[in-house]
This record gives sequence, structure tokens and C-alpha cells, in this order.
Amino acid sequence: METTTNPQTQTLGYWAVKAIQKHLEKVISHESEVLKDHDPEELHQMRVGMRRLRSAVVGFEPVLKLPESADDQKIGRIARRLGKLRDLDVLLEILQNTYYSRLPPSEQEILDKILMDWVKQRHKAFRVVEWTLEHKIYQNLKEDLQDWIKEPSFTSLEKIPINEVLPDLLLPQISHLFLHPGWQVGVTQDPVNSTVITSETLEIILDQQGESLHDLRKQAKKVRYQMSLFTDFYSPKYLAYLEDIKAIQECLGDIQDTMVLMEKITDKIPFKINSKLPTFIGLLAENRYKSWQKWQELQQRYLKAENRQDFRLELLHPVIGNG
Repeated sequence: METTTNPQTQTLGYWAVKAIQKHLEKVISHESEVLKDHDPEELHQMRVGMRRLRSAVVGFEPVLKLPESADDQKIGRIARRLGKLRDLDVLLEILQNTYYSRLPPSEQEILDKILMDWVKQRHKAFRVVEWTLEHKIYQNLKEDLQDWIKEPSFTSLEKIPINEVLPDLLLPQISHLFLHPGWQVGVTQDPVNSTVITSETLEIILDQQGESLHDLRKQAKKVRYQMSLFTDFYSPKYLAYLEDIKAIQECLGDIQDTMVLMEKITDKIPFKINSKLPTFIGLLAENRYKSWQKWQELQQRYLKAENRQDFRLELLHPVIGNG
């Protein structure tokens, strides 16, 4: 979609098409390599592209008239199937590259059987991905969006200058993020008599409220993807906030990875896991605690009302003239 005049390239419609085109091209560029299944990174990048495409569809929804095949739910269904395979890749990668070599032979032997089982599960998950990418749901999504990009269809909001509506696009997601109960996990209501959270206390907290942190991470990811669409329209301060969102997502993601790894292995070894895999469980707890300490710094920063308000104010003031 080529435009020659600056006013056209500043419109909401133009940027909606630009975002969808960019992310669709990323998805398609990794498709053939994903089907070859030689490099897990290809799947990861295709999944990221699919999620960012979905974020663009949701973020620009007020201006878009998309084909039915490009519905948010249909994109989500494809992304989840890619996600199941990616989750297994992550489990295998973490267990093999982060922990396995640091374990005694007796624990390695136990985990060998689990690794073999996960490889079998991965084979089945890849077949599902293969089927998905050859199915008409994905093929129609791809072809219909490519046609739409050539002749896009919009609502009456198409010609609105994007600078005028950026806060309206971004602030609702930020509000959802800041109002998420996950920010309160591990926060004492009595700061005077508060105690430092130990590794042991953290395990109790995560057992009771870990799901809330996981959900906060998903909200942070949505915000990150949406904010990434509009970096051309804000100052370097905006980029710093975007880096914070990325760090939040990564810290909580690291905590989640250790919890999922523990959960999946407990499923395979439901009894006496502590005596069978003591070194492994200790390493998991140690890494979880390190990630928690990084998260606490970000948590404390954004629990301060003035920092949240500065973030909102930055979104209210796009830099006019970029694009």
C-alpha cells in the first residue's frame, strides 16, 4: 500500500494496513521452514508473527472491515495450535540446556525417560501444526488478508489522523494492565512490619497465586505488542516504558517456565519427587527466586501511583509529524 503524501500516511487506516501487512508477511516468511521442522526458532518466530497479527487486528478493530476468515478467534485458534508445539520445544530446551548437565547421573536417568516421552508428544503436536498450516482455515486467512491488503476496507474512521486517536487505542490496554490483581501478589498490606520474602515463602505464594502472575504476564504481552505498533509516534521515553513492559513479560515468563516444568515433571513422578530429584528441584527453586527478585523491582516501580501516571501522560502526547 504505497502513499505519496504525508497526510495520507498519518491516517488511522494507513497504519492499520501497514501493521497487518508487516505481521502477515512475517507469518508467511516462516511457514515453509516450520513445515521442514529443522529449527525450533522458525516456529517461535511464526508464532510471534501470528500473535502480533492478532494484536493488530484487535488494536485497530474500530477502523477495520476484515474478511470473516481473519476473525480474531480464528487467528487465535491457529496461534494456540502453534503454541502447543512451541511450549513443548521450550520445555525440552530448558530441561536439556539449562538443567540437565548440572544434575547427578541418577537424576539424569530419571529425566531421560521424561524427555523421551516429551519428544513423542512433540511429534504428535507437529502433526497438528502441519495439518493446521495445510487446512483451509489458515490458507483462507492468508489469501483473504493478502487480497484485503491490496484493496482494504474500512469503517468511517479511516481518515482520522492517527495522532488524534493513539491515546484512545493504547490507554484501555494500559488500564487493564494496571488494574490487574497480579500486581498485588506477594505485597504486604502492612509495609511497616513487612518481611522479606524468602525462597520458601515464595513457593507458598506461587502455589496459591501463581495463576494470577501468569495472567498478568499475558496482559503485559498484549500491551507490548500493541505499543510496538506505534513507536514511530512517541519520544524515547515511550521506548523506555516499552522496555519495562518487555522486562515484566520476561521476568514473569521465567517464573512461569519453572512452574510449568515442575508441574509437567510432577505429572510423570507424582510420588517422592523431592527425594528422587532433589538437585533438580533445588535448581528450579533457585532460578525461580532470582526471577522473582527481578520482578519485585518492576512491581514496586509500577505500584507507585506517580510512575503509573507518568506512563499514562506519555501515551497522551504523541510526537506530531513522524511517520
